[in-house]
Amino acid sequence: MSRTVVVTGAASGIGRATADLLVERGDRVIGVDLRDADVCSDLSSPDGRAEAVAGVIALSPTVDAVVACAGISGNSPAVIAINFFGVTEFVTGLLPALGGSSAPRVAVVASSVAVHASDAALGEACLAGEEESALKRAVELDAEGRGSAIYPGSKAALARWVRRESVTSDWAGAGIALNAVAPGIVRTPMSAQIFEDPRMIAAADQALPMPLNGHQDPEVLASALAFLVAEENTHITGQVIFCDGGGEAVNRGADVF
Repeated sequence: MSRTVVVTGAASGIGRATADLLVERGDRVIGVDLRDADVCSDLSSPDGRAEAVAGVIALSPTVDAVVACAGISGNSPAVIAINFFGVTEFVTGLLPALGGSSAPRVAVVASSVAVHASDAALGEACLAGEEESALKRAVELDAEGRGSAIYPGSKAALARWVRRESVTSDWAGAGIALNAVAPGIVRTPMSAQIFEDPRMIAAADQALPMPLNGHQDPEVLASALAFLVAEENTHITGQVIFCDGGGEAVNRGADVF
């Protein structure tokens, strides 16, 4: 049976690959992105997120699933605004629409780099919902020469948010599965600069080894995301699924629990 699925970041990369796969499977996809999408909004601001939610609901009052792929890299505060708040506020805003589905599902894109050390204060501000404080902390980190902690911090906070929220009454209590996929190094427009510079890709490979099949195409993640938001996924929730060629296993070793 066809499902209505909202995909953010649908114009390129993992989002586009996911949208294409879902359409091939017969689902209706509502794409959200800055441009070239069904709903064009900027998820870096509260107003933009509210606009995106309203735009989706105007197209479909009931939504069966959401796949949140929109994200950016770098050392700017916008990384926090989009990668954490642009995901959590957007999907939370669609809870009423998801409530109308008989099999609601949500999947977000975290990252395998979330296991690397990041800034505790940044993570706590994100999880407390204090966007202004989180953005301020990101500015401080960059000024201190620690801007490289911002991107992993945004993804670590998102993974923790999924773990925390997934089992609450708003999510599990409403029958909504909430999970994350954590990719490794993916060939997307966002990572193009890395692949163009041998030194950058060597550094990336050192930080995130991928012993199984190496670097991945967006379609690899699309398959994982499509499964998580499928009607058949009745009991997987609160999980951060590392789809990273073994990168997380290399970095963390055998000590799982």
